[in-house]
Amino acid sequence: MSTRERFDELRDAESPTASQLDELWADLQVAKVEDMLGHWAGGDFAMGHPASALLEKVKWHGKWFDAPLDVSPIVVRSDDGGTEANAAAAGGGAASVWSIEFRGESTATMVYDAMGVFDHFKKVDDDTVVGIMNGKLESVFGTDELYYFWLEREK
Repeated sequence: MSTRERFDELRDAESPTASQLDELWADLQVAKVEDMLGHWAGGDFAMGHPASALLEKVKWHGKWFDAPLDVSPIVVRSDDGGTEANAAAAGGGAASVWSIEFRGESTATMVYDAMGVFDHFKKVDDDTVVGIMNGKLESVFGTDELYYFWLEREK
């Protein structure tokens, strides 16, 4: 089974496990900062993480990486059907993207300005990435469990 097929299967699964996602993560290509530039729509894996409910509540759409030091981590669907960066939603604020070591690899990592939280990225392909949120998750979400999500480049 290809990496893409494994990703699709886990994205559509009713309750994928952290172990399954970690196995996929290990096989993905490292994302570089320049790979992340652009606008992305996102979703998460159905693991019941508290971040899921919070992002659903604010109508999270994705992330905008306009430049390494100009990242909108919380882009939401507006009432008129469009999308907009919402710095107030979910403590989103602003962010930047850097190359940071995670699990022994240097990969593109979004660093929130307002929280001790990091989103690490690896590539399924040029238009799809898997993200793992880690950091001080207990203080933000009430759990120290990692949050697994995905982004697809908007055309």
